[in-house]
Amino acid sequence: MGNVFTGSDTDVLKELGRRVERLRLDRNWTQEQLARESGVSRPTVERMEAGSSGSMTSFIRVLRALDRLEALDDLVPVPDIRPMDVLRAGTRRRRQRARPRTSDGDGHNPSAWTWGDEV
Repeated sequence: MGNVFTGSDTDVLKELGRRVERLRLDRNWTQEQLARESGVSRPTVERMEAGSSGSMTSFIRVLRALDRLEALDDLVPVPDIRPMDVLRAGTRRRRQRARPRTSDGDGHNPSAWTWGDEV
């Protein structure tokens, strides 16, 4: 199977099992050795290689023992940060209202100023 994702769930599990088996055999390990290195039982390794469904934890442990855990990064990459996500996540600053002036800098009260013709 060229593309593991084109088949049914059962086909995908069988293909993943074959790939795990191939990685194990490339190391010249028995199922027992892989089980010991990964911390899972030998029957778990056997079921995994046969394409039976199992736990993600067991799969991760087996990949780690085979030094292939980084392959998950290619399978499920971290999504890129989108500019709109940054904008939505940011906190908006509240606009500060202008305060009434109490002096014009020279110590004069601007509300007391007149045009001069209001006498």
